[in-house]
Amino acid sequence: MVTVLPPLPRVPPRTALAPAPYEGPESARHHWSRYATRGHREYMTATQPPPTTHRFALRFSSTPRGARLARRMCGERLDAWGIPYGSAAHDALVLVAAELCANAVRHGHVAGRDFHVLLGVDPATGTVRIEVSDTRGERLPRIRATAPDDGGRGLLLVEALADRWGCAPRVDGPGKTVWAEYVVPGGNR
Repeated sequence: MVTVLPPLPRVPPRTALAPAPYEGPESARHHWSRYATRGHREYMTATQPPPTTHRFALRFSSTPRGARLARRMCGERLDAWGIPYGSAAHDALVLVAAELCANAVRHGHVAGRDFHVLLGVDPATGTVRIEVSDTRGERLPRIRATAPDDGGRGLLLVEALADRWGCAPRVDGPGKTVWAEYVVPGGNR
């Protein structure tokens, strides 16, 4: 006797905004990937050209631990995008990201508010842009003529390493965004 099963329900095609399912063993995923991909992917439709830039954006707790995690994740993304660990460009960019994140925690901290990191690479020009946003808009960054003994040299490092840097009002809420750009020698990343 042969049993005839009812047909399976028709599954609608995946829309342009639905995330692609992860295919592979769970253990093969990097443990940070759940933080780096949740809600921050930009999806393409069939009519859009492929993106010309790499982008990574995430919010971090406004604590020293959050700043350390942001630095490590920026280093991981840069390596994945072709700026290898140990290269002069990678070391300079990670140092700039670390200084901007540390400043957001130390000088831009507001209780209960996170800071936001946006890291982008334009492969055509080799320009890497790091943006760190916090919710403290009244304390703008400035370079001191003389640094105190206990710190204050972070922006001097950013100015020395980055090709350009600046500060702008935050567009998605209260506060400010401090950004820095670095052109990777050799371009085309």
